[in-house]
Amino acid sequence: MIEAYILIVDDDSALLQALPQALYLRMPGVKVDTADTAMEALELIKANDYDAIVSDIKMPGMDGLALLSKIQATRPDTPTLLITGHGDHNLAIQALRGGAYDFIQKPIDREYFIAALRRATQTRQLRRRVTEQQKALEQHAKSLELIVQERTRELIEANAAKDEFINMASHELKTPLSSLKGMTQLLHRRLIRSSSPEVSSLVSMENSIRRIEVLVNDLLNISSIETGMFALHCQRCNIIELVQRLVDEYVSGTNPRPVVHTHMPTQDFEAEVDVERMGQVIINLLSNARKYSVAGSPIDVTLAVQEKTYSISVNDVGVGIPPDMLPFIFERFYRAPGVEVQTGSSVGFGLGLYMSKLIIERHGGRIEVESIPNKGSLFAIILPLPVGSTSVDASIEAPSHKS
Repeated sequence: MIEAYILIVDDDSALLQALPQALYLRMPGVKVDTADTAMEALELIKANDYDAIVSDIKMPGMDGLALLSKIQATRPDTPTLLITGHGDHNLAIQALRGGAYDFIQKPIDREYFIAALRRATQTRQLRRRVTEQQKALEQHAKSLELIVQERTRELIEANAAKDEFINMASHELKTPLSSLKGMTQLLHRRLIRSSSPEVSSLVSMENSIRRIEVLVNDLLNISSIETGMFALHCQRCNIIELVQRLVDEYVSGTNPRPVVHTHMPTQDFEAEVDVERMGQVIINLLSNARKYSVAGSPIDVTLAVQEKTYSISVNDVGVGIPPDMLPFIFERFYRAPGVEVQTGSSVGFGLGLYMSKLIIERHGGRIEVESIPNKGSLFAIILPLPVGSTSVDASIEAPSHKS
């Protein structure tokens, strides 16, 4: 079994014989290819996925720095170590800036050479395993998304059995989703412990998991409504702080980050709300605003206080909703036909606005919507102020925060 596959490039024939021998003695299972020119090396690199490449910097024709640039373009994940002459500190610095994993100084210290190669090959093999695991997890996530979409179609077609199916599907999906999240968290911890730069590459997979969570939570919400288990747990809270926190969490958890401006009253006030359910509504309105707007388009969130009510509005400059579809957008499972998603995933059951309307109505409020095709939409949550609340300064600061 090959433990490591290494390419050595040097125009010095003596080194091309000595270095492989040193590797065979100290790294059992190693396989070594050699090349005495950069051009020959490039052909080998195109044909083979090496665990590490070692090259002299000073070679006739194409030198080591130029070869490094070619390697970065064709095999960016392969660690490259460059051999420099004694005192060539400027070349060593150039090599590291150019993406070299390490440099080996002549005369070559065999022990340091072996240790550096071991580190390089272990790094490459870890990256390769991470990539394989990530692909497997992403495929798992995609397969779950396809299952959810397929079962949604079956749900709409089999209307007579929808309640039983919703209850079954929500609990059935919860278990594999929990397993997938656990696998992702384990991989995340391993990458952090190894100080791997691959941590950032988990973003697309984590986004897929979050989309599935939204779908499963939608199903669970519908199930709770059908079984009479849907209830609010209200508590008194600072509404300005709640809205700002929800916006900040949404922006920081979305990739790429949307542009959201918040406009708040100059004085705090409190009201009785179910914090979790209210968060569900505001996040859903923010997600819809982003989904139906071109990437990077601004979204405005405005909190305003009137004499007996307060309002939270989400305004976008997206594709808008045709007037003939407005009466239906709060219906269960409704997806406006012909309205294209502009940013992010189109996965969804068409339950977000239905649940939002239900939650706000349970709070004693209502949702109003204004929309102009190709110019944008404004969704406004209107809620009653608590009885006996003191009057506040209802003026709005121009934009008080940018997320």
